[in-house]
Amino acid sequence: MLKGFKDFLLRGNVVELAVAVVIGTAFTAVVTAFTDAFLTPLIALVTGGGGVGGEFTVDGETFTYGAFVSQVVTFVLTAAVVYFVVVVPMKRITERRRRGVEAGPAEPTEVELLAQIRDLLRNGPVPDTAPSERGVGRTTSFD
Repeated sequence: MLKGFKDFLLRGNVVELAVAVVIGTAFTAVVTAFTDAFLTPLIALVTGGGGVGGEFTVDGETFTYGAFVSQVVTFVLTAAVVYFVVVVPMKRITERRRRGVEAGPAEPTEVELLAQIRDLLRNGPVPDTAPSERGVGRTTSFD
């Protein structure tokens, strides 16, 4: 039972997912700090909406669309970075692995070829099954 759990945890998908979550979480903090420090004040300057930036009031209810825009930008930036830093490289690695597996049987190494040649030499000449087709087996005398 523990071996199955270990195999599950060490499978590539689980490890990749854990890495993606950690990177995504860490980068979300960076993007949130960026939007809070730069984007929200920029929205406030453009819309003239006070400290929060981009807000309006209707019947005593305050709507802060600037905070919503900041969160949308945070999401888009985070998703873009996770995609380009984690997903795209993993797709490339997966494609390379897939192409390597589908490439067909591997060519024999030099050691394997030399072993085959050695074995052929030990066994003696290979009998010719069709000497007339290749011109082998004809005797020529140079006396």
